[in-house]
Amino acid sequence: MTGRLYGIGLGPGDPSLLTVRAAELIGKADVIAYHSARHGRSIARSIAERYLTGSQIEEKLVYPITVETTDHPGGYRGALEDFYEEAAARLAAHLDAGLDVAVLAEGDPFFYGSYQHMHKRLAHRYQTEVVPGVTSISAAAARLGTPLVEAEEVLTIIPGTLPEEELTARLAATDSAVIMKLGRTFPTVRAALERSGRLDEAHYVERATMPGERTAPLAEVDPQTVPYFSVAVLPSRLNNPKPEPEHGEVVVVGTGPAGPLWLTPEARGALAGATDLVGYTTYLDRVPVRPGQRRHGSDNKVEAERAEFALDLARRGHRVAVVSSGDPGVFAMATAVLEAACADPYREVPVRVLPGMTAAHAAASRAGAPLGHDYAVVSLSDRLKPWPVVAERLRAAAAADLVLALYNPGSRSRTTQVGLARDLLLEHRAPDTPVVLARDVGGPTERVRTVRLGELDPAEVDMRTILLIGSSQTQAVDRGDGTEVVWTPRRYPER
Repeated sequence: MTGRLYGIGLGPGDPSLLTVRAAELIGKADVIAYHSARHGRSIARSIAERYLTGSQIEEKLVYPITVETTDHPGGYRGALEDFYEEAAARLAAHLDAGLDVAVLAEGDPFFYGSYQHMHKRLAHRYQTEVVPGVTSISAAAARLGTPLVEAEEVLTIIPGTLPEEELTARLAATDSAVIMKLGRTFPTVRAALERSGRLDEAHYVERATMPGERTAPLAEVDPQTVPYFSVAVLPSRLNNPKPEPEHGEVVVVGTGPAGPLWLTPEARGALAGATDLVGYTTYLDRVPVRPGQRRHGSDNKVEAERAEFALDLARRGHRVAVVSSGDPGVFAMATAVLEAACADPYREVPVRVLPGMTAAHAAASRAGAPLGHDYAVVSLSDRLKPWPVVAERLRAAAAADLVLALYNPGSRSRTTQVGLARDLLLEHRAPDTPVVLARDVGGPTERVRTVRLGELDPAEVDMRTILLIGSSQTQAVDRGDGTEVVWTPRRYPER
């Protein structure tokens, strides 16, 4: 009869933080296995030492390398793979002999733990039990004395070994975070925290619950003093709100055409970090409610007033996010905000614009690639420019054989523009030119279909619809799966 395999979580370092089950199994196991570097010292063994009996077989699993280079033909990963196979074989020999084997793991065995490599190689062959342990994350939060997350906040666990750009994106997008595996990665982590605007929120915790424990504001830590057993913590914003800034700012945030799936990490972070949200009420409703954050909704026809209101809040020291659908620079709020910001009394108010997925690009992705070559974007609304100007631009784009993305095609009070545009375009385009009608892309009532220009019915178009009108080269092709795909070739025939 074979022995049992145990993966034992030891907790963050203090031996008194082992679970009762972990202590019980360590004392009963025939074989105690633990990893160590080549210097031979094992933090895992030191944590469990008081629970060892002295008569157990000890298997020291010594890593052949840690961060140094190797001449192994498979490189660093190849050397580790061979080590794990050899270590698993050693443990399997004990298990086959009927001995119970306890593999010690700092923290939790399945949380960035070395035990998992043994588990993947042995658990399918032997009876196995994994005993969870207190993670370094929980220990760090306890030592800081501050909640990690509350209510609907999201906690992100990030390895510090990620590239700086990836670290920055993930830090910008989340509410709370813990960054593991510091040591040599600390300068990169610090740079990412600074780039994401989160450095002043970050705490440093070293060897939580262990001898030599240290906590400090991360910005004050000397990179030369940071060991591997340390973490960076961005705790709950609800319990650690940012102080009101001395100088406010306005960030015009593009939220994409629909809900959270279309948000960039940078936009998500700006929305979370704002003291005030300003926008058309329909768009504000797409942004999650956060305790302590003020929301200022308004009608969709008061863009100039909304812009001045946001700038006035920022002038009084608020961090303001102006919420705009799609991309804020495409028929949206960025222009209104910048126009007001370039006049007194708002010239000194900092303004940033964060891009978002445009309605045209979202619609094009659903249809295929109709914008694959040169294209023009035109708003059919004649509220802010006269219809003769719209018609002149449509004629110019049509004569140039450009694909057209038509925004704001119609509303309850504007019912003639689509028909007028269709008739004008038919002077330059064949009646069978593909036209993509995309309504509520990304939303619950999304509908995307393709008609021909000569058959375009204005009654089927409303304010939530965008039209993509093909050029003379645009193709609409039925594929083998029964779908029709629309695309515009990147090569244009010579004339």
